[in-house]
Amino acid sequence: MKFHKYFIISAFLLAVYSEVKAVNLRDLNIPIQKDFVAKIYKKECSVCHGETLRGAAQGTPLVGIELQHGSEIIEIAKNISQGFPDKGMPAWSSVLNENKIFAIAMYIAEQRQGTNLEDFRYDASVVVPPGIIRTKEHDFTVETVISDLDALPFGIAPLPDGTILLTEKRLGLSIVSQDGDRSELITGTPRAYDDSFQFVGQPMGLGWMMDVALHPDYLNNSWIYLHFGDRCSDCNEMSLNEDQPVSMNKLVRGRIKGGAWVDEEVIWEADKETYTSMPEIAAGGRIAFDNDGFVYFSVGMKGPMEHIGVQDLSLPYGKIMRVHDDGRIPLDNPFLKNPNAIKAIWSYGHRNPQGLEFNNETNELWSSEMGPRGGDEINLIQPGLNYGWPLISKGVDYTGKPLNFAKLLGIEFDVKDMVQPLVDLTPAPAISSFIFYQGNQFPEWSGNIIIGSLRASDLMRFEFKENNLVTREFLLENIARFRDIEVGYDGSIYVLLENDSGGRILKISRPSTKDL
Repeated sequence: MKFHKYFIISAFLLAVYSEVKAVNLRDLNIPIQKDFVAKIYKKECSVCHGETLRGAAQGTPLVGIELQHGSEIIEIAKNISQGFPDKGMPAWSSVLNENKIFAIAMYIAEQRQGTNLEDFRYDASVVVPPGIIRTKEHDFTVETVISDLDALPFGIAPLPDGTILLTEKRLGLSIVSQDGDRSELITGTPRAYDDSFQFVGQPMGLGWMMDVALHPDYLNNSWIYLHFGDRCSDCNEMSLNEDQPVSMNKLVRGRIKGGAWVDEEVIWEADKETYTSMPEIAAGGRIAFDNDGFVYFSVGMKGPMEHIGVQDLSLPYGKIMRVHDDGRIPLDNPFLKNPNAIKAIWSYGHRNPQGLEFNNETNELWSSEMGPRGGDEINLIQPGLNYGWPLISKGVDYTGKPLNFAKLLGIEFDVKDMVQPLVDLTPAPAISSFIFYQGNQFPEWSGNIIIGSLRASDLMRFEFKENNLVTREFLLENIARFRDIEVGYDGSIYVLLENDSGGRILKISRPSTKDL
Protein backbone atom coordinates (compact mmCIF):
# COMPACT_ATOMS: atom_id res chain seq x y z
CA MET A 1 0.00 0.00 0.00
CA LYS A 2 1.41 3.39 -0.97
CA PHE A 3 0.43 6.73 0.41
CA HIS A 4 -0.27 10.15 -1.06
CA LYS A 5 2.38 12.80 -0.41
CA TYR A 6 -0.08 14.62 1.87
CA PHE A 7 -1.19 11.46 3.67
CA ILE A 8 -1.16 11.83 7.43
CA ILE A 9 0.11 8.72 9.12
CA SER A 10 -1.47 9.79 12.38
CA ALA A 11 -3.87 12.61 13.13
CA PHE A 12 -2.28 12.68 16.55
CA LEU A 13 1.36 12.86 15.64
CA LEU A 14 2.80 14.44 12.51
CA ALA A 15 2.19 15.28 8.88
CA VAL A 16 4.22 13.67 6.14
CA TYR A 17 5.10 16.13 3.40
CA SER A 18 7.79 14.26 1.48
CA GLU A 19 7.37 12.60 -1.91
CA VAL A 20 7.47 9.08 -0.42
CA LYS A 21 6.53 6.28 -2.78
CA ALA A 22 5.94 2.53 -2.47
CA VAL A 23 5.88 2.49 1.33
CA ASN A 24 4.23 -0.39 3.13
CA LEU A 25 2.59 1.23 6.15
CA ARG A 26 2.64 -1.99 8.16
CA ASP A 27 6.43 -2.01 7.96
CA LEU A 28 6.85 1.55 9.20
CA ASN A 29 8.60 1.85 12.53
CA ILE A 30 9.04 5.60 12.93
CA PRO A 31 9.66 6.77 16.50
CA ILE A 32 7.73 9.71 17.90
CA GLN A 33 9.62 12.97 17.55
CA LYS A 34 11.58 13.68 20.69
CA ASP A 35 9.62 15.98 22.93
CA PHE A 36 11.49 19.25 22.92
CA VAL A 37 9.54 20.32 26.03
CA ALA A 38 10.94 17.41 28.04
CA LYS A 39 14.40 18.46 26.93
CA ILE A 40 13.83 22.03 28.12
CA TYR A 41 12.50 20.76 31.46
CA LYS A 42 15.50 18.48 31.92
CA LYS A 43 17.93 21.28 31.10
CA GLU A 44 16.34 24.11 33.08
CA CYS A 45 14.19 22.57 35.82
CA SER A 46 15.36 19.08 36.75
CA VAL A 47 18.27 20.21 38.90
CA CYS A 48 15.79 21.65 41.40
CA HIS A 49 12.65 19.59 40.86
CA GLY A 50 14.14 16.26 39.77
CA GLU A 51 14.12 14.51 36.41
CA THR A 52 10.92 12.69 37.39
CA LEU A 53 9.39 15.87 38.91
CA ARG A 54 9.50 14.33 42.38
CA GLY A 55 11.73 16.96 43.87
CA ALA A 56 15.42 17.34 44.63
CA ALA A 57 17.58 18.94 47.29
CA GLN A 58 16.95 22.43 45.99
CA GLY A 59 13.29 22.23 45.03
CA THR A 60 9.88 20.82 45.86
CA PRO A 61 8.11 17.98 44.02
CA LEU A 62 5.79 18.96 41.17
CA VAL A 63 3.79 15.71 41.14
CA GLY A 64 2.10 13.73 43.87
CA ILE A 65 1.26 16.81 45.95
CA GLU A 66 -1.07 19.78 45.85
CA LEU A 67 0.67 22.75 44.31
CA GLN A 68 0.46 25.62 46.78
CA HIS A 69 0.07 28.29 44.11
CA GLY A 70 -2.33 26.49 41.74
CA SER A 71 -2.22 23.53 39.38
CA GLU A 72 -4.02 24.91 36.32
CA ILE A 73 -1.90 25.45 33.21
CA ILE A 74 -2.20 29.22 33.39
CA GLU A 75 -1.28 29.20 37.09
CA ILE A 76 1.77 27.00 36.57
CA ALA A 77 2.93 29.18 33.67
CA LYS A 78 2.49 32.33 35.77
CA ASN A 79 4.50 30.82 38.62
CA ILE A 80 7.32 29.81 36.28
CA SER A 81 7.34 33.22 34.67
CA GLN A 82 7.29 35.30 37.85
CA GLY A 83 9.09 32.85 40.13
CA PHE A 84 9.30 33.11 43.91
CA PRO A 85 12.56 34.98 44.53
CA ASP A 86 11.99 35.06 48.29
CA LYS A 87 11.96 31.25 48.26
CA GLY A 88 14.92 30.83 45.95
CA MET A 89 13.07 30.31 42.65
CA PRO A 90 14.05 32.89 40.02
CA ALA A 91 11.67 34.48 37.54
CA TRP A 92 12.16 32.58 34.28
CA SER A 93 10.56 35.26 32.09
CA SER A 94 14.01 36.78 31.59
CA VAL A 95 15.43 33.44 30.43
CA LEU A 96 12.66 31.67 28.51
CA ASN A 97 10.11 33.14 26.12
CA GLU A 98 6.37 32.91 26.72
CA ASN A 99 5.90 29.91 24.42
CA LYS A 100 8.57 27.84 26.14
CA ILE A 101 7.20 28.71 29.57
CA PHE A 102 3.72 27.63 28.50
CA ALA A 103 5.13 24.41 27.03
CA ILE A 104 6.91 23.57 30.31
CA ALA A 105 3.67 24.27 32.20
CA MET A 106 1.90 21.86 29.81
CA TYR A 107 4.54 19.20 30.44
CA ILE A 108 4.21 19.54 34.21
CA ALA A 109 0.41 19.38 34.01
CA GLU A 110 0.59 16.24 31.85
CA GLN A 111 2.85 14.53 34.34
CA ARG A 112 0.48 15.48 37.15
CA GLN A 113 -2.46 14.12 35.13
CA GLY A 114 -0.58 10.87 34.56
CA THR A 115 -0.67 11.12 30.79
CA ASN A 116 2.34 10.52 28.63
CA LEU A 117 2.81 11.71 25.07
CA GLU A 118 3.98 8.26 23.99
CA ASP A 119 1.54 6.14 26.03
CA PHE A 120 -1.93 5.59 24.56
CA ARG A 121 -2.78 2.91 27.19
CA TYR A 122 -4.02 0.28 24.77
CA ASP A 123 -2.02 -2.31 26.72
CA ALA A 124 -2.79 -1.05 30.24
CA SER A 125 -4.01 -3.58 32.79
CA VAL A 126 -7.78 -3.39 33.21
CA VAL A 127 -9.02 -3.73 36.78
CA VAL A 128 -12.78 -3.41 37.28
CA PRO A 129 -13.25 -1.93 40.76
CA PRO A 130 -15.16 -4.27 43.09
CA GLY A 131 -17.73 -3.32 45.69
CA ILE A 132 -19.52 -0.01 46.06
CA ILE A 133 -18.02 3.14 44.53
CA ARG A 134 -18.92 6.21 46.56
CA THR A 135 -19.16 9.60 44.84
CA LYS A 136 -20.54 13.01 45.75
CA GLU A 137 -24.14 12.41 44.71
CA HIS A 138 -24.55 8.67 44.20
CA ASP A 139 -23.04 5.32 45.11
CA PHE A 140 -22.79 2.72 42.36
CA THR A 141 -21.39 -0.67 41.45
CA VAL A 142 -19.60 -1.77 38.30
CA GLU A 143 -20.03 -5.16 36.69
CA THR A 144 -18.64 -6.66 33.50
CA VAL A 145 -21.32 -7.49 30.93
CA ILE A 146 -18.90 -8.99 28.42
CA SER A 147 -15.15 -9.13 27.88
CA ASP A 148 -12.86 -10.59 25.20
CA LEU A 149 -14.32 -8.41 22.46
CA ASP A 150 -12.12 -7.22 19.64
CA ALA A 151 -9.47 -4.82 20.93
CA LEU A 152 -10.99 -1.96 18.92
CA PRO A 153 -14.72 -1.60 19.55
CA PHE A 154 -16.45 1.70 18.75
CA GLY A 155 -20.12 1.97 19.64
CA ILE A 156 -22.95 0.48 21.69
CA ALA A 157 -26.70 1.00 21.60
CA PRO A 158 -28.81 -0.62 24.36
CA LEU A 159 -32.03 -2.15 23.07
CA PRO A 160 -35.41 -2.15 24.84
CA ASP A 161 -35.18 -5.89 25.58
CA GLY A 162 -31.91 -5.47 27.51
CA THR A 163 -29.61 -6.62 24.71
CA ILE A 164 -26.97 -4.30 23.28
CA LEU A 165 -25.99 -3.53 19.70
CA LEU A 166 -22.21 -3.45 19.37
CA THR A 167 -19.92 -2.16 16.64
CA GLU A 168 -16.30 -3.25 16.44
CA LYS A 169 -14.16 -1.19 14.10
CA ARG A 170 -12.54 -4.08 12.24
CA LEU A 171 -15.39 -6.60 12.44
CA GLY A 172 -18.82 -5.04 12.08
CA LEU A 173 -22.13 -5.23 13.94
CA SER A 174 -23.29 -7.82 16.49
CA ILE A 175 -25.66 -8.16 19.44
CA VAL A 176 -24.68 -8.80 23.07
CA SER A 177 -27.25 -10.65 25.17
CA GLN A 178 -28.20 -9.84 28.76
CA ASP A 179 -26.14 -12.87 29.79
CA GLY A 180 -23.03 -11.50 28.10
CA ASP A 181 -23.02 -13.66 24.99
CA ARG A 182 -22.06 -12.06 21.69
CA SER A 183 -23.92 -13.08 18.57
CA GLU A 184 -22.38 -13.91 15.23
CA LEU A 185 -21.76 -10.83 13.12
CA ILE A 186 -24.91 -9.48 11.51
CA THR A 187 -24.70 -10.37 7.84
CA GLY A 188 -25.32 -7.89 5.04
CA THR A 189 -24.04 -4.77 6.82
CA PRO A 190 -21.53 -2.43 5.18
CA ARG A 191 -18.13 -4.07 5.19
CA ALA A 192 -15.63 -3.42 7.98
CA TYR A 193 -12.01 -3.94 6.94
CA ASP A 194 -9.61 -5.65 9.33
CA ASP A 195 -6.27 -4.95 7.61
CA SER A 196 -5.22 -2.43 10.24
CA PHE A 197 -1.67 -1.64 11.20
CA GLN A 198 0.21 -0.09 14.11
CA PHE A 199 1.97 3.24 13.94
CA VAL A 200 3.88 4.40 17.05
CA GLY A 201 1.40 2.66 19.30
CA GLN A 202 -1.77 3.76 17.52
CA PRO A 203 -3.89 1.30 15.48
CA MET A 204 -4.68 2.64 12.01
CA GLY A 205 -7.09 1.49 9.36
CA LEU A 206 -9.35 2.44 6.47
CA GLY A 207 -12.94 1.28 6.21
CA TRP A 208 -13.79 0.88 9.87
CA MET A 209 -17.24 0.46 11.39
CA MET A 210 -18.04 3.36 13.66
CA ASP A 211 -21.19 4.41 15.52
CA VAL A 212 -24.53 2.65 15.85
CA ALA A 213 -27.74 4.36 17.01
CA LEU A 214 -31.44 3.60 17.29
CA HIS A 215 -34.08 5.78 15.69
CA PRO A 216 -35.99 7.63 18.46
CA ASP A 217 -39.12 5.75 17.36
CA TYR A 218 -37.31 2.42 17.14
CA LEU A 219 -40.07 0.54 18.95
CA ASN A 220 -42.39 1.30 16.04
CA ASN A 221 -40.11 1.45 13.00
CA SER A 222 -37.06 -0.74 13.93
CA TRP A 223 -34.61 1.59 12.14
CA ILE A 224 -30.95 1.26 13.12
CA TYR A 225 -28.34 3.75 11.90
CA LEU A 226 -24.74 2.86 11.10
CA HIS A 227 -21.88 5.33 10.60
CA PHE A 228 -18.84 3.82 8.92
CA GLY A 229 -15.80 4.46 6.76
CA ASP A 230 -16.87 3.71 3.19
CA ARG A 231 -13.74 2.32 1.53
CA CYS A 232 -13.02 2.03 -2.16
CA SER A 233 -10.11 1.55 -4.54
CA ASP A 234 -9.50 3.16 -7.92
CA CYS A 235 -12.48 5.42 -7.27
CA ASN A 236 -10.91 8.88 -7.31
CA GLU A 237 -7.79 10.71 -8.41
CA MET A 238 -5.93 10.02 -5.18
CA SER A 239 -6.60 6.29 -5.18
CA LEU A 240 -5.71 5.96 -8.88
CA ASN A 241 -2.54 8.04 -8.74
CA GLU A 242 -1.22 6.42 -5.60
CA ASP A 243 -2.57 2.88 -6.09
CA GLN A 244 -4.18 2.70 -2.66
CA PRO A 245 -7.65 2.55 -1.10
CA VAL A 246 -9.38 5.65 0.22
CA SER A 247 -12.38 6.16 2.49
CA MET A 248 -14.88 8.68 3.81
CA ASN A 249 -17.69 8.73 6.36
CA LYS A 250 -21.04 7.37 5.24
CA LEU A 251 -24.36 7.05 7.09
CA VAL A 252 -26.96 4.38 6.35
CA ARG A 253 -29.95 2.89 8.10
CA GLY A 254 -31.45 -0.57 8.04
CA ARG A 255 -33.20 -3.22 10.10
CA ILE A 256 -32.11 -6.52 11.60
CA LYS A 257 -34.25 -9.54 10.75
CA GLY A 258 -33.18 -13.10 11.39
CA GLY A 259 -29.59 -12.11 12.06
CA ALA A 260 -29.31 -10.19 8.79
CA TRP A 261 -29.14 -6.51 7.88
CA VAL A 262 -32.04 -5.65 5.55
CA ASP A 263 -33.92 -2.67 4.10
CA GLU A 264 -30.74 -0.57 3.89
CA GLU A 265 -31.12 3.07 2.86
CA VAL A 266 -28.31 5.57 2.32
CA ILE A 267 -28.86 8.60 4.54
CA TRP A 268 -25.73 10.56 3.55
CA GLU A 269 -22.57 9.99 1.56
CA ALA A 270 -19.85 12.28 0.25
CA ASP A 271 -18.61 12.76 -3.28
CA LYS A 272 -16.06 10.04 -4.05
CA GLU A 273 -13.50 12.70 -5.00
CA THR A 274 -13.38 13.76 -1.34
CA TYR A 275 -12.41 10.27 -0.10
CA THR A 276 -8.92 10.30 1.46
CA SER A 277 -6.22 7.92 2.64
CA MET A 278 -6.38 9.35 6.17
CA PRO A 279 -7.25 6.51 8.57
CA GLU A 280 -10.54 6.58 10.46
CA ILE A 281 -8.67 7.61 13.61
CA ALA A 282 -9.55 11.21 12.66
CA ALA A 283 -13.01 10.56 11.25
CA GLY A 284 -15.27 11.58 14.14
CA GLY A 285 -18.02 9.10 13.40
CA ARG A 286 -20.79 9.77 15.96
CA ILE A 287 -24.59 9.99 15.53
CA ALA A 288 -27.22 11.97 17.48
CA PHE A 289 -30.96 12.61 17.14
CA ASP A 290 -32.95 15.65 18.27
CA ASN A 291 -36.59 16.04 19.32
CA ASP A 292 -37.80 17.01 15.85
CA GLY A 293 -36.82 14.06 13.69
CA PHE A 294 -33.40 15.28 12.56
CA VAL A 295 -30.21 13.23 12.68
CA TYR A 296 -26.78 14.78 13.24
CA PHE A 297 -23.43 13.13 12.57
CA SER A 298 -19.81 14.18 12.90
CA VAL A 299 -17.15 14.02 10.22
CA GLY A 300 -13.62 14.53 11.50
CA MET A 301 -10.87 16.38 9.70
CA LYS A 302 -9.94 13.15 7.83
CA GLY A 303 -6.72 14.75 6.66
CA PRO A 304 -3.64 16.70 7.75
CA MET A 305 -3.60 18.52 11.08
CA GLU A 306 -3.46 21.82 9.21
CA HIS A 307 -6.10 20.64 6.73
CA ILE A 308 -7.67 23.86 5.44
CA GLY A 309 -10.48 21.80 3.93
CA VAL A 310 -11.99 21.91 7.43
CA GLN A 311 -12.72 25.59 6.73
CA ASP A 312 -14.02 24.92 3.19
CA LEU A 313 -17.82 24.55 3.01
CA SER A 314 -17.57 22.64 -0.27
CA LEU A 315 -15.72 19.79 1.44
CA PRO A 316 -16.98 17.37 4.13
CA TYR A 317 -13.91 17.43 6.39
CA GLY A 318 -14.31 18.74 9.93
CA LYS A 319 -18.06 19.23 9.78
CA ILE A 320 -21.16 18.32 11.77
CA MET A 321 -24.01 17.43 9.41
CA ARG A 322 -27.79 17.59 9.86
CA VAL A 323 -30.40 15.81 7.74
CA HIS A 324 -33.92 14.46 8.13
CA ASP A 325 -34.05 10.91 9.45
CA ASP A 326 -34.53 9.67 5.86
CA GLY A 327 -31.63 11.72 4.48
CA ARG A 328 -33.55 14.67 3.03
CA ILE A 329 -31.87 18.06 3.48
CA PRO A 330 -33.78 20.29 5.93
CA LEU A 331 -34.97 23.55 4.41
CA ASP A 332 -33.61 25.55 7.36
CA ASN A 333 -30.05 24.23 7.20
CA PRO A 334 -27.68 27.23 7.44
CA PHE A 335 -25.88 26.86 4.10
CA LEU A 336 -28.79 25.77 1.94
CA LYS A 337 -28.56 28.89 -0.25
CA ASN A 338 -24.78 28.81 -0.56
CA PRO A 339 -24.16 27.44 -4.08
CA ASN A 340 -20.74 26.08 -3.16
CA ALA A 341 -21.58 24.50 0.20
CA ILE A 342 -22.53 20.93 1.08
CA LYS A 343 -26.17 21.40 2.01
CA ALA A 344 -26.06 19.01 4.97
CA ILE A 345 -23.49 21.10 6.91
CA TRP A 346 -24.74 22.33 10.28
CA SER A 347 -21.41 23.64 11.69
CA TYR A 348 -17.77 23.58 10.66
CA GLY A 349 -14.20 24.10 11.86
CA HIS A 350 -14.09 20.84 13.85
CA ARG A 351 -10.99 18.72 14.36
CA ASN A 352 -12.13 15.31 15.57
CA PRO A 353 -15.57 15.26 17.29
CA GLN A 354 -15.46 12.06 19.34
CA GLY A 355 -18.81 12.65 21.06
CA LEU A 356 -22.09 14.11 19.81
CA GLU A 357 -25.24 14.32 21.91
CA PHE A 358 -28.54 16.20 21.91
CA ASN A 359 -29.73 17.54 25.27
CA ASN A 360 -33.46 16.85 25.18
CA GLU A 361 -34.10 19.10 28.16
CA THR A 362 -32.58 22.21 26.63
CA ASN A 363 -32.96 21.37 22.91
CA GLU A 364 -29.22 21.85 22.38
CA LEU A 365 -26.64 19.88 20.43
CA TRP A 366 -23.26 19.44 22.13
CA SER A 367 -20.00 17.82 21.04
CA SER A 368 -16.78 16.63 22.63
CA GLU A 369 -13.81 17.24 20.42
CA MET A 370 -10.30 15.88 20.62
CA GLY A 371 -7.51 18.44 20.28
CA PRO A 372 -3.82 17.86 19.64
CA ARG A 373 -1.60 18.20 22.72
CA GLY A 374 -4.06 20.10 24.85
CA GLY A 375 -7.12 21.74 23.43
CA ASP A 376 -9.72 18.99 24.00
CA GLU A 377 -13.05 20.77 23.86
CA ILE A 378 -16.67 20.57 24.89
CA ASN A 379 -18.75 22.66 22.51
CA LEU A 380 -22.34 23.87 22.26
CA ILE A 381 -23.07 23.39 18.56
CA GLN A 382 -25.12 26.08 16.86
CA PRO A 383 -26.12 26.29 13.19
CA GLY A 384 -23.77 27.92 10.74
CA LEU A 385 -21.00 28.70 13.23
CA ASN A 386 -17.27 28.19 12.81
CA TYR A 387 -15.48 26.33 15.63
CA GLY A 388 -12.05 27.39 14.47
CA TRP A 389 -9.87 24.43 13.52
CA PRO A 390 -7.14 24.60 12.27
CA LEU A 391 -6.90 28.36 12.77
CA ILE A 392 -7.45 28.52 16.53
CA SER A 393 -6.96 26.07 19.39
CA LYS A 394 -6.09 26.32 23.06
CA GLY A 395 -3.76 23.36 22.62
CA VAL A 396 -0.23 23.10 21.27
CA ASP A 397 1.45 20.90 18.69
CA TYR A 398 2.68 17.46 19.72
CA THR A 399 6.21 18.78 20.08
CA GLY A 400 4.89 21.30 22.61
CA LYS A 401 5.38 24.19 20.20
CA PRO A 402 2.54 26.64 19.51
CA LEU A 403 0.16 25.85 16.65
CA ASN A 404 0.79 28.25 13.80
CA PHE A 405 -1.23 26.79 10.96
CA ALA A 406 -2.78 30.15 10.04
CA LYS A 407 0.68 31.63 9.56
CA LEU A 408 1.85 28.52 7.71
CA LEU A 409 -1.10 28.74 5.33
CA GLY A 410 -0.96 32.51 4.99
CA ILE A 411 -4.51 32.99 6.23
CA GLU A 412 -5.75 36.08 8.01
CA PHE A 413 -8.86 35.80 10.18
CA ASP A 414 -10.72 37.44 13.02
CA VAL A 415 -10.90 35.24 16.10
CA LYS A 416 -14.21 36.96 16.95
CA ASP A 417 -15.76 35.10 14.02
CA MET A 418 -15.03 31.74 15.66
CA VAL A 419 -16.64 29.98 18.60
CA GLN A 420 -14.59 29.34 21.72
CA PRO A 421 -15.23 26.08 23.61
CA LEU A 422 -17.40 25.98 26.71
CA VAL A 423 -14.70 23.84 28.29
CA ASP A 424 -11.06 23.55 27.31
CA LEU A 425 -9.19 20.52 28.64
CA THR A 426 -5.49 21.23 28.62
CA PRO A 427 -3.50 19.04 28.96
CA ALA A 428 -5.65 16.78 26.82
CA PRO A 429 -6.99 13.61 28.45
CA ALA A 430 -8.24 12.61 24.96
CA ILE A 431 -11.95 12.92 25.73
CA SER A 432 -14.24 10.63 23.81
CA SER A 433 -17.95 9.89 23.92
CA PHE A 434 -20.43 11.27 26.46
CA ILE A 435 -24.09 11.30 27.47
CA PHE A 436 -26.52 13.71 29.07
CA TYR A 437 -27.75 11.43 31.82
CA GLN A 438 -31.49 10.80 32.02
CA GLY A 439 -32.75 7.88 34.09
CA ASN A 440 -34.22 6.82 37.40
CA GLN A 441 -31.11 5.16 38.85
CA PHE A 442 -29.09 8.35 39.40
CA PRO A 443 -31.58 11.23 39.68
CA GLU A 444 -29.04 13.70 41.09
CA TRP A 445 -27.06 13.33 37.86
CA SER A 446 -30.04 14.31 35.72
CA GLY A 447 -28.86 16.53 32.86
CA ASN A 448 -25.19 16.09 33.81
CA ILE A 449 -22.60 15.05 31.26
CA ILE A 450 -20.95 11.69 31.88
CA ILE A 451 -17.85 11.60 29.69
CA GLY A 452 -14.96 9.24 29.13
CA SER A 453 -11.36 9.74 28.15
CA LEU A 454 -8.97 7.58 26.18
CA ARG A 455 -5.40 8.42 27.14
CA ALA A 456 -6.26 9.43 30.72
CA SER A 457 -8.61 6.40 31.01
CA ASP A 458 -11.07 8.16 33.32
CA LEU A 459 -14.86 8.49 33.56
CA MET A 460 -15.96 11.96 34.65
CA ARG A 461 -19.13 13.84 35.58
CA PHE A 462 -19.56 17.44 34.44
CA GLU A 463 -22.37 19.61 35.76
CA PHE A 464 -23.21 22.81 33.92
CA LYS A 465 -25.31 25.78 34.96
CA GLU A 466 -26.14 28.34 32.28
CA ASN A 467 -23.49 26.69 30.11
CA ASN A 468 -20.79 27.21 32.73
CA LEU A 469 -18.97 24.20 34.18
CA VAL A 470 -19.62 24.19 37.93
CA THR A 471 -18.72 20.59 38.90
CA ARG A 472 -16.07 18.21 37.61
CA GLU A 473 -15.95 14.88 39.42
CA PHE A 474 -14.01 11.71 38.63
CA LEU A 475 -16.30 8.67 38.85
CA LEU A 476 -13.74 6.07 37.75
CA GLU A 477 -10.01 6.63 37.30
CA ASN A 478 -7.29 4.79 35.41
CA ILE A 479 -9.56 1.98 34.23
CA ALA A 480 -8.98 1.72 30.47
CA ARG A 481 -9.70 3.65 27.28
CA PHE A 482 -13.37 4.68 27.41
CA ARG A 483 -14.64 4.53 23.83
CA ASP A 484 -18.42 4.89 24.19
CA ILE A 485 -21.06 5.59 26.86
CA GLU A 486 -24.81 5.02 26.69
CA VAL A 487 -27.82 4.88 29.04
CA GLY A 488 -29.86 1.70 29.17
CA TYR A 489 -33.65 1.61 29.29
CA ASP A 490 -33.47 0.81 33.02
CA GLY A 491 -31.32 3.88 33.75
CA SER A 492 -28.05 1.96 34.07
CA ILE A 493 -24.98 3.39 32.36
CA TYR A 494 -23.09 1.19 29.92
CA VAL A 495 -19.48 1.97 29.03
CA LEU A 496 -17.42 0.44 26.26
CA LEU A 497 -13.71 -0.07 26.85
CA GLU A 498 -11.00 -0.74 24.29
CA ASN A 499 -7.85 -2.59 25.26
CA ASP A 500 -5.30 -4.92 23.71
CA SER A 501 -6.47 -7.70 26.04
CA GLY A 502 -9.98 -7.39 24.55
CA GLY A 503 -12.73 -4.81 24.55
CA ARG A 504 -15.32 -4.86 27.35
CA ILE A 505 -18.75 -3.58 28.18
CA LEU A 506 -19.26 -2.52 31.79
CA LYS A 507 -22.57 -1.72 33.49
CA ILE A 508 -22.80 0.98 36.16
CA SER A 509 -25.84 0.59 38.39
CA ARG A 510 -27.24 1.69 41.71
CA PRO A 511 -26.22 -0.79 44.44
CA SER A 512 -28.74 -3.54 45.11
CA THR A 513 -29.79 -4.45 48.63
CA LYS A 514 -27.35 -7.37 48.62
CA ASP A 515 -24.47 -4.95 47.93
CA LEU A 516 -25.33 -2.67 50.85
